[in-house]
Amino acid sequence: MVTVGMYYDVIPEKTTLFTAKFQEVIELMKTIEGHKSSFLYQRFDDPNSFAILSEWTDQQAFLDFIRSDTFRQVTTWGREQILRSMPKHKIYPRSEDLGRPS
Repeated sequence: MVTVGMYYDVIPEKTTLFTAKFQEVIELMKTIEGHKSSFLYQRFDDPNSFAILSEWTDQQAFLDFIRSDTFRQVTTWGREQILRSMPKHKIYPRSEDLGRPS
């Protein structure tokens, strides 16, 4: 299992549109092989800043998704019309891969 964080800063007037699009995308993601779950979080100190945390069966499943035409279309739309800065994505290591102190 791998966890991915996707971070988005949205134009203030577009937050409702962003969250509506997330609902559409999350329904589509339920059909993507390797996707386990995704949740949208909103920062309390900046209500126009969001994080999407997703769990995938493995890193390759996520990489296949972000290379897909569907992901490219959504991210192009976001960059052109919704986001106030470039999104950031981070793949978090599994705790069992971090090693244990000796």
